[in-house]
Amino acid sequence: MGRLTTHVLDTAHGRPGAGIAVTVFRLDGGRRELLRAVTNHDGRCDQPLLEGAALARGSYEIVFAAGDYFRALGLGLPEPLFVDEVALRFGVADPAAHYHVPLLVSPWSYSTYRGS
Repeated sequence: MGRLTTHVLDTAHGRPGAGIAVTVFRLDGGRRELLRAVTNHDGRCDQPLLEGAALARGSYEIVFAAGDYFRALGLGLPEPLFVDEVALRFGVADPAAHYHVPLLVSPWSYSTYRGS
């Protein structure tokens, strides 16, 4: 059974990105919101974002509210933030596979990769 998961790591502070709002969109045929979730104390969502029949072949976007997370830490960052909402677009070629899309984020940069 295929599934989509994520994990957020705050690379500036060396800890999980806890309490970050995550929104998943399907992009085929327009931009359609599928779900909203929030990362837990470990920077993960408690359930897969999508799994089984809900994960189909196609294009997706995950939007992470990283700016809200950094604002809540009270870091005194300049506004507008350099990194605010982070939108990651990716394709699912094999809906029976596990797609893990982690976010490594700081107030000044972000990156991702296909994890396991």
